[in-house]
Amino acid sequence: MRGAVIHGPGDVRLENRPDPAVTAPTDAVVRTVATCVCGSDLWKYRGIAAVPAPRPIGHEYVGVVEAVGDAVTTVAPGDFVVGGFLHSDGTCSVCRHGQQANCLHGGGYDGCQAEVIRVPNADGTLLATPGQPDDDLVPSLLALSDVMCTGWHAAVCAGVQAGSSVVVVGDGAVGLSGVLAAAQLGATTIVAMSRHADRQALAREFGATHVVAERGADGLAAVRELTDGIGADCVLECVGTEEARAQAVACARPGGMVGLVGVPHGDLPTEEMFWANKGVRGGPAPVRAYLPHLLDLVWRREIDPGRVFDLALPLAEVAEAYAAMDERRAIKVLLRP
Repeated sequence: MRGAVIHGPGDVRLENRPDPAVTAPTDAVVRTVATCVCGSDLWKYRGIAAVPAPRPIGHEYVGVVEAVGDAVTTVAPGDFVVGGFLHSDGTCSVCRHGQQANCLHGGGYDGCQAEVIRVPNADGTLLATPGQPDDDLVPSLLALSDVMCTGWHAAVCAGVQAGSSVVVVGDGAVGLSGVLAAAQLGATTIVAMSRHADRQALAREFGATHVVAERGADGLAAVRELTDGIGADCVLECVGTEEARAQAVACARPGGMVGLVGVPHGDLPTEEMFWANKGVRGGPAPVRAYLPHLLDLVWRREIDPGRVFDLALPLAEVAEAYAAMDERRAIKVLLRP
């Protein structure tokens, strides 16, 4: 089978790789129907995160189960499934607390930008759809494997609820998903910080009530003008850079909460947080905890998070997919094997 392999900065290639197989009784083998490039993949592509040797890449997928191990009971060959960007057993003491991203027996994948993948801990990771989905639902189902659940996690960690004021820092796929999550959770003021007209438009369609294009002190002033002069109850930080983290903390009101889901590349302004009683909570999303609810919303077509995919390419053009996202010609690229 073919799969994407990153060799170094700016160098992603589609290569022949060994066919995955069931190697443990808890495994499933899934033929991907769609996969995609994540913003976090770009840290390696841009040379910010080290790539000491060529390695398979990708962690988002939907597909059809081809084979399962003897211990797998919740999915079967022929099922259309979605799984999170980390696998989890669903039974350990950490999973039982709803933190599947930190499963004691979990981990990552051997590259999901591929035609076929092996999913360890299939019962605790995969969720089958109620039937075979229509093709137009595939992008939204794929969004559940990471970005929609990550945006949702940001909103949950920040304490978004009915009547909340919310600021979303970051207008990539996760940030836009955070806007959608905040709207679903009942926020009444939702400020999307975005400089790009196409992303601003989608943010508004997802539920943003305001858009702020400024950054730094000007951005903070614009946010405060929209939030009684004090900042937002909840801020979703969906980028990970030190600049974005500082912006997020600044935009929270005294006593406010920041939901932190951007992969961290910088420090937090802890003194500002201390003296203003601002809190922070977040990390990798426990996708499996959110999947049942969000899959139901997608299946009933109440939400359409797949709209973050504004470019679809064949897997054979994975190098162009990375270039398009790196150059901000696309918000998020869907790949079909």
